[in-house]
Amino acid sequence: MAEVELIMPKMGESIMEATILKWLKKEGDTVKLDEPVLEIATDKVDSEVPSPFAGVITKILFNVNDVVPVGKAIAILQTDAGAVTKTSVPVSAPKPEPPRAEPKPMTQATVATAVPQGGRFYSPLVLNIARSEGISMAELETIPGTGAENRVTKKDILSYVQSRRSGAPIVKETPVITREQPVVTETRREEQPAASAVEVTGNVEIIEMDRMRRLIAEHMVMSKRTSAHVTSFVEADVTNLVHWRDKVKNEFEKREGEKITFTPIFIEAIVKAIKDFPLVNSSVDGTRIIRKKDINIGMAAALPSGNLIVPVIKNADTKNLVGLTKEVNDLARRARSGQLKPHEIEGGTFTLTNVGTFGNLMGTPVINQPQVAIMATGSIKKKPAVLETPQGDVIAIRNMMFLSLSYDHRIVDGALGGSFLRRVADYLEAFDVNREF
Repeated sequence: MAEVELIMPKMGESIMEATILKWLKKEGDTVKLDEPVLEIATDKVDSEVPSPFAGVITKILFNVNDVVPVGKAIAILQTDAGAVTKTSVPVSAPKPEPPRAEPKPMTQATVATAVPQGGRFYSPLVLNIARSEGISMAELETIPGTGAENRVTKKDILSYVQSRRSGAPIVKETPVITREQPVVTETRREEQPAASAVEVTGNVEIIEMDRMRRLIAEHMVMSKRTSAHVTSFVEADVTNLVHWRDKVKNEFEKREGEKITFTPIFIEAIVKAIKDFPLVNSSVDGTRIIRKKDINIGMAAALPSGNLIVPVIKNADTKNLVGLTKEVNDLARRARSGQLKPHEIEGGTFTLTNVGTFGNLMGTPVINQPQVAIMATGSIKKKPAVLETPQGDVIAIRNMMFLSLSYDHRIVDGALGGSFLRRVADYLEAFDVNREF
């Protein structure tokens, strides 16, 4: 027999601790491989922790409501392995990604703790939502909970926030400032002046930003302060690509059970161009350039709320077109239903945003820090274009689209940015209309 330690998993690179919500097993219980052992909560997500081995739980090291650092043992499991030495085995968790900055906006709230209040426990995720929405602890304690022991779940507080915005009475209390340490960035910048108050007059509607919109706003402003943004444009003839997709889409869906969109084809071309110009797949740390060997493509996805989220396709260069299609569709579906895990929106090295989805011809996207480039694809339109033939130039109806690349001019100059963008267009224009999938 052997003993192994179940380790508190890392549920995202910025997550340093988690709170135990509920033990699903008790001491003496038998667990199967990958069977959930407990439920935990972070400030981003609530999730179950599976067992990496089959065996018997001999000792539980922490109680419900305890806050446990990532990497610390939470239980001892006795297995049927031959060795008798105790081994520390981490529970299955996302592969750690290179560090990246995460925006931490200053908020005003009367909720500043993750410990039980008034006899009822609140998870860090619920407290974080309450903090971002300006919900006081007194108000929080009035929300009915549907979780275990009347615990307020994420669904409960989001439902309350929705009702609150529609006109429900709001409990007003003197706010307490939650002070956070300033985020250290790689470059010095002068203190930003406070935004001046906007005078509200006339026939207006005041809409409070939700938590995600606040984070997006902070991240975008931080990106513009950090990087010297430059945007280049090219127009691409994607007629062959469009004809190929029209020809194979029905057979593709029948065989693979997935619809094929243009997004995985764009990602495939981006990956090829990154291999040709690897410096585009980098980040900046002070005066150091960190060139990423992994090619992890983020794809901006619109949510029903109107916000955006960027799930990441890890190691996109190792996947064929069918694999890319399945992962793109899966991430997009789960993004819309709010089922993404923290590690699935982290670790991107380059981002694609398809503004053509909204009928736009082109866009000038903001770089997704700490990356150094982001590409936007516009809508595909039929247009007259000049074609060169052995018999002379002719005008024909072609499927045309604009591509734009915003890049960080600190390390990506116009020659590199323009050449990379042109190479992506070249790969799309050279798409083989007779390609097999």
